[in-house]
Amino acid sequence: MSEVISQKTRSRKPAKEEPTGRLFFLDLSMGRVMSCTPDGSGLRTIVTLGRKLPDGIVVDPDAGHIYWTNMGIPNANDGSVMRADLDGGNISTIVPEGATHTPKQLQLDKKNGRLYWSDREGMRVMRVNLDGSKLETLVDTSQGDLRPGTDATKWCVGIALDVERGQLYWTQKGPDNAGQGRIFRAGLEIPKGQHAERRADIDLLYGGLPEPIDLDLDVAARMMYWTDRGDPPRGNTVNRAPMDAPSGRREEPEIIFNHLMEGIGLALDLKNARMFLTDLGGSVYRCNLDGSERKVLMIAEGNLSGIAYAEISS
Repeated sequence: MSEVISQKTRSRKPAKEEPTGRLFFLDLSMGRVMSCTPDGSGLRTIVTLGRKLPDGIVVDPDAGHIYWTNMGIPNANDGSVMRADLDGGNISTIVPEGATHTPKQLQLDKKNGRLYWSDREGMRVMRVNLDGSKLETLVDTSQGDLRPGTDATKWCVGIALDVERGQLYWTQKGPDNAGQGRIFRAGLEIPKGQHAERRADIDLLYGGLPEPIDLDLDVAARMMYWTDRGDPPRGNTVNRAPMDAPSGRREEPEIIFNHLMEGIGLALDLKNARMFLTDLGGSVYRCNLDGSERKVLMIAEGNLSGIAYAEISS
């Protein structure tokens, strides 16, 4: 009997490594890329950038990379996009300073090897290959305005992708608390014969919002989520609304989280039916997709902007 047990023991396969969730988020005040576990423990700084004002962040756990945008000095036109390993090593520049003006939220199209972002004072939506090649402007909201930053209704801030349907979504913030914020949708590709400055496929999905910032999508449920940094009661919130509601019959967005201190970052963890949030007050939050079971993971960590969640094999 002991011999049989020994043989079974020797033939047993090693246990499969379980994925470990990790949060990555950005601090504007000290120019830091930071990381912690989903319960807020294990906080560490993995990159220190100085006064580059990092804003949007995505993670490619399979490749072992973090990508983020640097707004730079808004009136200097010195924005950039950078990459590092998950531990902060091997920092490199994907989009050099000045090739984008004030890059904000960032999204990864892993399938096609591209990064997408909104460029605030640049008044455009842009993308680039992961190696930095083929930098493109997909949407130009300037309407011929050559004065960057003067008209906040043209500021593109948040961005989200529905790669399978070939669509991108973005927010245009509008002036502070003016109720002129909007969310748009268009194709990932510019229609043949058209240009970034004039596209016939752009749809206005929601308007009259306080100040919509970062976006994320639950594509399977056809639901969009976004943060809003405007004043209460509709601002300083997380909102959700259907992605496909017909024009003229769209209900008011549902507020599922409030009392943020200027909400910015948003990352959905759809596998675990939860989300993570940041605000400029320096807090990181976690809650379910309906806003229930709210938990503050940390406070007073500078001025926080973008956040991303990734499952990383241990």
